[in-house]
Amino acid sequence: MIRTTPFVHTRRFLGGVAIVTMLASALAGGPSAFQVPTGPAGPVASSRADVKTVEALGAVSLGPSELRAHSVSADVSQATAANAEAARANASSGRANTSIPSAQGHLPPADQTVLVRRERILAHLSPNSVVASPTGLITVQNMMYKHTISVFTRDGKLRDTVDDSVDLSRFGIDGHPGISKGAPVEAAFTRDGKHVYVSNYSMYGASFGPEGLGTCTPASAPDKSFLYRIDTTTLKIDQVIPVGAIPKNVAVTPDDSTVLVTNSCSSTMSVVNVKTGRLTATIPVNGASPRGIAISPDSRTAFVAVMGSRQVVRIDLSSKRVSTLANTADGPRHIVISPDGRFLYVTNSRSDSVSKIDAATGTLLRTVPTGDEPRSMAISGDGLALYVINYRTSTVSKLRSSDLSQIARTSTDLHPVGIAYEPTTGSVWVVCSGGSIIVYDDSKRAR
Repeated sequence: MIRTTPFVHTRRFLGGVAIVTMLASALAGGPSAFQVPTGPAGPVASSRADVKTVEALGAVSLGPSELRAHSVSADVSQATAANAEAARANASSGRANTSIPSAQGHLPPADQTVLVRRERILAHLSPNSVVASPTGLITVQNMMYKHTISVFTRDGKLRDTVDDSVDLSRFGIDGHPGISKGAPVEAAFTRDGKHVYVSNYSMYGASFGPEGLGTCTPASAPDKSFLYRIDTTTLKIDQVIPVGAIPKNVAVTPDDSTVLVTNSCSSTMSVVNVKTGRLTATIPVNGASPRGIAISPDSRTAFVAVMGSRQVVRIDLSSKRVSTLANTADGPRHIVISPDGRFLYVTNSRSDSVSKIDAATGTLLRTVPTGDEPRSMAISGDGLALYVINYRTSTVSKLRSSDLSQIARTSTDLHPVGIAYEPTTGSVWVVCSGGSIIVYDDSKRAR
């Protein structure tokens, strides 16, 4: 049976006292300062069948030497504590200036909490991404062939499964009689949590061309696809909006007025008006395969990671002007913005690193290595911690946003492909390509 061994690291006690303390803690079942899983099933596998599933997925483990190299002690130095306090002060000041409410006011600072595996969910999934709403709803986009979106509550319960089948004629779209199916790939909630927008990698049905391919150009692009809007009360698709070819990432402006979609094969970004539910602009993006989107707190500027290059571009949403903001490293894939709008964080999937950028000037502040092929990333509600999934090493790295130092690193199931921070509970949701979800609790302070 695969088990997780707690490690208790307390420097303030001498040898004999420390041993007694660790034994007492173990007997009482209390949490350690750092709990890092040494196997993909978490502390104790829920059943023999569960263990077999984990073993079949072939998830990796981190050895003690690697853990020692990558873990950060709970007893931070005074200098580190001072830097963290300064970062929190800056973030608080920025939020006040931009009238952004804190999503983490009831939780400890995220750079002082411990990432602990909470549960593992198997629900006949084929996940490509996961997103969390401001109100505690989580959706898992099941990509092609499953043709579904799985909707979970914050406690890990499956609320419903949304089928991606639509009659396009009901939404005023001609030329595709009968039922058409999508391929949910990425998603984004409105800030009020009332709707979630889902991109479809390809469409299937009457008069649709061949399935899209991961590598393509505007000249070889398949048929354009569609964006779905789902009402989070009824969990029904209530809008279908045409976008580009192989749409990928989706983002909603903080003022809930506009939805942005990057179209990987078209090398464009679609702009959708939320009020009318209509496409209002298609903006060519400099470079191939635009992916991740971040939006400034004032909803005026979009930042896009262009994966087929080394670029992050800035797009003025009023003038539609596109300019190069920064060059990070090879393969910028995902991007998030700090709550105060001052900094951007980018995963560089082809150079195994994460970069921090000054959003105003484009200055590249720092680039640090993570695991092999970092893909998606999430940021805590207070902006103090980043969570990065490393696809090929099957791990998730927690980084301090102020200096990108590693706070923790732990194993997932094989090939994590999506990650989300759930702000009402301080939990981190990771979806893996083998069909599982790993939920980590990150709401408790390190001891």
